[in-house]
Amino acid sequence: MNTGKIIMAAAVLAAIAGSAVCNRAEACTGITLKSKNGAYVYARTIEWGGSNLQSRYVVVPRGHAQRSYLPDGTADGMELKARYGYVGLAVEKPEFVAEGLNEKGLSAGLFYFPGYGQYETYNPALKGSTVADLQFVAAVLGNCADVDDVRRFIGKVHVVGIVPQASTVHWRFADKTGEQIVLEYIDGKARIYDNALGVLTNSPSFDWQMTNLNNYVNLYSGSAESHRFGGVTLAQFGAGSGMLGLPGDVTPPSRFVRAAFMQTSAPQYDSVQQTVFEAFHILNNFDIPIGVEFAAGQTPTDIPSATQWTSACDTENMVIYYRTMYDCSIRSIDLTKIDFGRIAYRNAPLDASPTQPVVEIAIR
Repeated sequence: MNTGKIIMAAAVLAAIAGSAVCNRAEACTGITLKSKNGAYVYARTIEWGGSNLQSRYVVVPRGHAQRSYLPDGTADGMELKARYGYVGLAVEKPEFVAEGLNEKGLSAGLFYFPGYGQYETYNPALKGSTVADLQFVAAVLGNCADVDDVRRFIGKVHVVGIVPQASTVHWRFADKTGEQIVLEYIDGKARIYDNALGVLTNSPSFDWQMTNLNNYVNLYSGSAESHRFGGVTLAQFGAGSGMLGLPGDVTPPSRFVRAAFMQTSAPQYDSVQQTVFEAFHILNNFDIPIGVEFAAGQTPTDIPSATQWTSACDTENMVIYYRTMYDCSIRSIDLTKIDFGRIAYRNAPLDASPTQPVVEIAIR
């Protein structure tokens, strides 16, 4: 690699490190819904309150190649050549796909995992099979057709962090059959969990989050029946009293429990599009307003929301949906209308303008 490329790659990592160490609202919430016809929808939010992530969508054709960044600042790691075309939602740089869907119906996404994850130590002798954590979603989408492929791929690569002091991440992978796994690196070792529930947030580890659900065995949908309490009768004030005790803060354990409850109590719809809309409705409850993570006296970042975008992947009809902090309208990209064998690589901002559009309804 020539000196110019090394300098450029190092500058990219330095810029990302500058924003990553802000540690503002490193949050993500993922859910899974299933329509009556058996189609799965994998939806999630991505939060970052430190700065605008400059998010973009990327369309990656078959055969497109890129090199993974390495911890030494070069882009001389594993060659990531796409066997399958995919559409991804990227943060900071087009190479850093945080969520995506490929032409085989595989969904992949990264979620922040601060304080608990630890990747393996970088070994320069293995750089040809080394993938940066922030490029791992792209590597999987380009090389794997389903979750079984992902399991095999994990055993062939070495995942390393490339941004000093930045949070580690963990991943969710799911396919059109409904099979879903979570990948975490703990003490340098890969841990793969089957995710039958379909929920994922952040730290602590996935197995801890699942165990913690047992603390909320009392929750149920609907309303509590009135009953005698000593010499008085206790009765509900309104609908939803079965939810009493549901945590409402934005910490990852609380969001995990809340997402699990809302997901499992959601109705099952006839159509996939209704299911997609339901996923967005549920995830409305996980929007983080800018400011709540800043201490009193601190100036919040000049962005509309810490929840920078929300997405949903329809793996049956091959459509990826998204909305952003700048535009609440739901937009979609239909992968079935893309010829991944002919289209050129492209990337573009999720929003044409950093201004929330308001549509006036003219009354005459």
